[in-house]
This record gives sequence, C-alpha cells and structure tokens, in this order.
Amino acid sequence: MAVMKSRGRHSVASLLALLALLSASCGPTAVPPAVAAAKAPPASAAALPRVDGIDLAGLDRSIAPGDDFFAYANGTWLRRTEIPADRSSYGASDILTELTARRTAELIEEAARAKSLAGIDARKIGDYYASFMDEAAVEAKGVSPLRPSLDRIAAISSAEGLARELGGGLRADVDVLNATNLYTGNLFGLWVAQDLDDPGRYSSFLLQGGLGLPDRDYYLDPSPRMEEVRKRYRAHIAAVLKLAGLAAGAEADSRGDRIFDLERRIAAVHASRVDSEDVLKGNNHWKRRDFAVRAPGLDWLAFFGAAGLGEQDDFVVWQPGAVTGISALVSSQPLEAWKKYLAFREAERSASFLPKAFVDEKFAFYGKVLSGTPALRDRWKRGVETTGNALGEAIGRLYVERYFPAAEKARAEEMVRNELAAFARRIDRLDWMAPETKARAKAKLAALKVGVGYPDRWRDYSGLEVVAGDPLGNARRAKLFEYRRNLAKLGQPVDRGEWVMDPQVVNAVNLPAMNALNFPAAMLQPPFFDPARPVVADYGAIGSVIGHEISHSFDDQGALFDAAGRLADWWTKEDYAHFQASAEQLIRQFDAYRPLPELPVNGRLTVSENIADVAGLAAAYDAYRLSMGGKEAPASQGLSGDQQFFLSYAQSWRKKLREPALRQLVLTDGHALSPYRVATVRNLDAWYDAFSVQPGQALYLAPAERVRVW
Repeated sequence: MAVMKSRGRHSVASLLALLALLSASCGPTAVPPAVAAAKAPPASAAALPRVDGIDLAGLDRSIAPGDDFFAYANGTWLRRTEIPADRSSYGASDILTELTARRTAELIEEAARAKSLAGIDARKIGDYYASFMDEAAVEAKGVSPLRPSLDRIAAISSAEGLARELGGGLRADVDVLNATNLYTGNLFGLWVAQDLDDPGRYSSFLLQGGLGLPDRDYYLDPSPRMEEVRKRYRAHIAAVLKLAGLAAGAEADSRGDRIFDLERRIAAVHASRVDSEDVLKGNNHWKRRDFAVRAPGLDWLAFFGAAGLGEQDDFVVWQPGAVTGISALVSSQPLEAWKKYLAFREAERSASFLPKAFVDEKFAFYGKVLSGTPALRDRWKRGVETTGNALGEAIGRLYVERYFPAAEKARAEEMVRNELAAFARRIDRLDWMAPETKARAKAKLAALKVGVGYPDRWRDYSGLEVVAGDPLGNARRAKLFEYRRNLAKLGQPVDRGEWVMDPQVVNAVNLPAMNALNFPAAMLQPPFFDPARPVVADYGAIGSVIGHEISHSFDDQGALFDAAGRLADWWTKEDYAHFQASAEQLIRQFDAYRPLPELPVNGRLTVSENIADVAGLAAAYDAYRLSMGGKEAPASQGLSGDQQFFLSYAQSWRKKLREPALRQLVLTDGHALSPYRVATVRNLDAWYDAFSVQPGQALYLAPAERVRVW
C-alpha cells in the first residue's frame, strides 16, 4: 500500500506532455577515491532547486481548473521539463529521490573510506558498495562467479533434486499487503507476516512467481503490441544464454523459445492481478500435508526441506490455483526443460553483478523495451540501490543522524495527530453509519501505531557476511540473510514496531494486519514537507500522504481488518453495503478514464488506492482547517488558503511518463496514474468553491455523484 509509485494523465493536453520522450543529461560526475574506475555522484549533495510555496511558474492558466486540474497546476512544468535519459518517469518524488540518492551515496562513500573495524555496519556498507563499484574487477572475473550455480543446476538428475533446487531458491521477496509487491522471478515467493485470522502470530504466505515479464497479461494478451514485446523477450532470453555460455547460435534461439514456452505455461495458471489483491480470495490456510493432495506434481517434502520450512506446518497459499497449476507443470514438463529454465533465471537475476555485456543486455530489454528508458543509470546510482537493498536500515541510521532533525520529526508527529483527530471527527459526522460501527472504527483509529522518520529499534546486521571484492556473492548472501531473518520470526511474538521501508526511501506505507503506519524520513522533506512555506501547503502535500495512509486502514481491503489487525467482520450489514456501494461508484469513476484510446484504467485494480486518496485528501483538508482553528489559511502568492491546499496537492503529484512505462503501470500497478489521482479533487466540495468550478466543465460532478467514502 505504498503511496509514491509512478503514475500518468487525463486530458489530451497533459497526455501529450506525459508521453513526450525527452532526454537530458544526468549532471556532472566525480571520481571517488574509493573506486577510481567508476563514476560517482557530485562531491556535494546540496539540495536540488526548489520553490517555496506554490510553483506559480509551473501553472498553465490557459486551462480551466474545472476542466483539467492536473494540467492547470502543472502544465507549464510539464512542457518545460525533460525526463532524464536514465529514467522512465520524472516528477516531484523522483526529484526528491535523486537528492536522497546523492546524499546516501556520500554517506556510503564515507563509510567506504573510513578505516572501520571489520564486521561493523559501516565497514559492511563500504565494502558492499566498493565491491559493486569496482567494474574493472567484475570484468576481469567474467562469468566465473555464475559458474558454480550453473553447474549445480546442470547436475540435477531427479524430480527430488529439482524440488530441492526450487526450494533452496525460495526467498522473502514478496509482500501482499504492505508494499503490495506481488512479483517474484523465483517459481514461488515467501512473505512472513502476521496471520490474518490470528494477528498475534506469524504465518508463511506462499505466492505465485516464475515469470520474467511483469505480469501474466504480457504472455496472454493477443494484441500486436504485446506480441512484439514477447518477440523481443524471446530474443533477450537467447542473448542471455549466449552470454552465459549456455548455448550458441541457433541453439540459443531454440532453447530460448522453449524457456519462453514454459514461462507462458506458468503465466496461464497465474491468478490475475485483481484477484491477487483480494484479501478474501488470498487467505487460504493449508497444512503442509495438504500440498501433496491439493497441488500434486512437486515433491513438496524436498521443497520445504530445502527451503528451511520442513518443520513449518501451517501456510497461507495466496493463489491456490496457481500453486496447483505450477506444481502440475513441475511433473508434466520435462526435467531438461526445467533445468534450462532455471539456468536462464539464475543468469538473469545475477546480471547486475556480472560484466557489462550482461548489464547492457538486461537494460536493453527491461529498461528500453519495457519502460522506454533511453539510457542506463550511472553505476553509482545502481550501487546505492543495491547497497540499500542489502543494508537498508544500517544506511538509514546514518541518514537520519545527518538529515532528519528532531524538530522536523516533532512537526510531522503533530501533523499526524491532527490528521487522526480530523479522521475521527469525520467518522463522528457520518450520517449513514450505525453507532456500533463508528465505535469500532474509532477504536481501530486509536490503536494505529504510527512510526515517523525511522523505527524505534534498528535492525541487527551482525549475521550478514560481506566479502570485499565479491559483489555477486554479497548480493546472494544479503538475500539469504533477509530470508533467514524472516524465517526466524516464525514462532515468535509479532513485532508491531518493525518497519517495512528504510528511512531513506521516498515513500510511505500502511501495514493493515499490524494496524500500523511508516513515514520514512526521506519523505518528510521538501517539496512535500517544508518548514519554509505556509503550513497549508504541507497539508496539501505530505498531509494528503498521511491522510492516504491512515485511510488505507479503512479502504476496501483495510476495512476488513479490526483494531487488532484480525480479518474480521466488524460492520453492520447495512453499513458495509453502503461502503461497498461507494467503492463501486469510485470504480466506475476511474473506469471512465483512458490514458490512451485503447488502454482504460482498471478501476477495480486501483480501488483501494483510490479510496485512500479520496478519504485521505478529505482528512488532510479537515486537518489543515483544524490546525487553523477552523478558519481558512491566510492568502499567499495571490492565492487563497484553500487554493494553496489543492494546488500543493496537485503539484506534489506532478509526473511525466514514457509510454511503455505508462502501459506497464496501468496493467500492473494498484495505484492510478498521477493525473487521475489529482482528479480526486472533484469529489471534495471545497475544491469547487476554491476554483469556482461550474457545471459543464470536464471534472464537474453533481453533488450526488461525488464519492464520499469516509
């Protein structure tokens, strides 16, 4: 349920701007002492250019707010802004992410230069980053780091051996409810989280996986555009096989086709993205003994034993049809087909840590073909990302010590308190909700555990081994460390204070089963949170994010969980029917949007996020008024207080997208594109008054048509 993912547009004017394929340089680079052969960020991580208050120069006053509020608020910015060549999208969150990456890179390089004792976190951070950045050493090793894994796969000689290989590759790389990450390139993915029926204990959630393309639709959609993507993907598979020495010439093409055919068969049994986001369809409890009966084909005893789950008796199978179908494929498809598939997947997942030819081939497909991105990111940016994936909270600890002052933490916590109070008042004012449902809703609100900036307890990385000069091995050990850390939760009390995002991440999240929220430090800075501008602008930007995450506890999925995080029915029948009717109204509203003529928004896929946007923006507006004693904020920059609030909201979502990235997001992302998120304003009465929106304008909704969820 993260909020700052990529998004897109509504009217013809802003669609043209969004889909413009522009390029720009990524700025100057410097060479750090630690790694002379690799590019690095500029020596100074000074703040990027910013505007205090509302960006008046970014407005397009030729567009009426009531016709296209996204384009009105951002039209000039859209025309003048180029998407950097190494990005598939660019907007407010990306600008802040760039600043945070530069700051983080400096912290990492300081750790790399420090003469720290081996074993402490700073030394691990430095060694991990420096090992990745030493491109000359990576080139010199060639494919040798990959060879032991390929040899192990080649030696598989039985169904039991195949099951052990599949189980040994299981990783904690998916997240159903928090980050809504439903993709894993492994055949299955594991999520260890609170049991939805008994939130006092952890359960093992098993999810579908095994695809190289983003979603089942990429394999099954018969459109010419998707057929071209599939053609390019088959060529990519063949290229990787050649680079890894697994096949040559026409044999690589033939083997690539067979690997693709196996992935297509896997995709055919996958659950859809909409079904995968349905909690009630996913909460399927199986005993370990059930797998042999319900999903025959895979040697589950060998699989779970290799996965370290041999003693685990209870599982939640999120997509049972897919688990059954994939298991059947394990026995029905030839062993040699599976070995070829596994060898390719191993080379593919290792590509970022192998010589440049692997990196370039992976980018040529995943960057250029799937996302439309012209240029590969500088190596230092990729180094920051992979080091953060391995040692995120250790880096986060360094980040908050330097960049997140106590005063800003306190200011953000006050804003959270105001938003919670505003949401409680909104519950009290609901004329359709029964008193007993209101009481339970307010109890859930009161029980929310809100984390601001960083966790109360930092993660212990003492068990993670980082070896200088071994980038691929470091990445593998980091994933295994994270997997084992998650397995260690099983049988332990649930820790509601655990964070699922690092402090240096520009994002925010609601944890429905924990009934908790995380607001990382990197999100709590300009342009979202700025002590130098009128506070009403903060409520429009970060306030809407806070309201959004609070509202996730009461969206179509969050509303299914009680105050303890238990999947339970706490509504009266009449109240829940009213709530569902409002959700259906919002689904129809978003179904009507078409980013491209042949590509409609999926209102059902995005309904959870859309409910949170509507309710969150309304709560943020009420909280801003509450902070002003019920009055409108003072005028500033020639704008009324309410105009500042709504424009700050709209400008916080400014974003440009390349067309391939836009298509991928519409198919796979539970968030709507940015212009449609901004169009949420059409459901708030105050917006109509602030901008004199009249009947006949494109965004106008009659009062009865405005969705009022909470």
